[in-house]
Amino acid sequence: MNPAAKPQAAPAVLVIDDDEIMRDLMADWLEAAGYHVVKAADCEHAMEQVKLHQPAVVVTDMFMPGPCGEEAIAEIRQVAPGVAILAVSGNFDSGPRCMVGKVLRGMCGDNAIAAGANRALAKPVQRREFLQAVAELVSSAAAR
Repeated sequence: MNPAAKPQAAPAVLVIDDDEIMRDLMADWLEAAGYHVVKAADCEHAMEQVKLHQPAVVVTDMFMPGPCGEEAIAEIRQVAPGVAILAVSGNFDSGPRCMVGKVLRGMCGDNAIAAGANRALAKPVQRREFLQAVAELVSSAAAR
């Protein structure tokens, strides 16, 4: 190893969720996978974190108190157009249009994607699927 080479900084991931248990669970998974994790319980705090930490990926719940979901995604896109966004949600219609496997489709997922999210996953998210989605988004963000 070249002693002059600088160590690669871990990609930063911002996790936005008003549910503390879910927020901490996703953060723990990400930290164990080697990511630098920043957490926010609401969208107002999240916007401060986006500006301060410039994460490679933002993971956001779609349904939280206050202006969130689609509005938050649009605002994040204005502040940090290159950031990759993974929308997660447990609140979706039970109809077949909304969930195919664990990927949100139809009204819920389409709204997240239309607002600017790169991917959408249904809660409860599975660790492997979640980390795979984040890794793919980190790679795509790095390629930009």
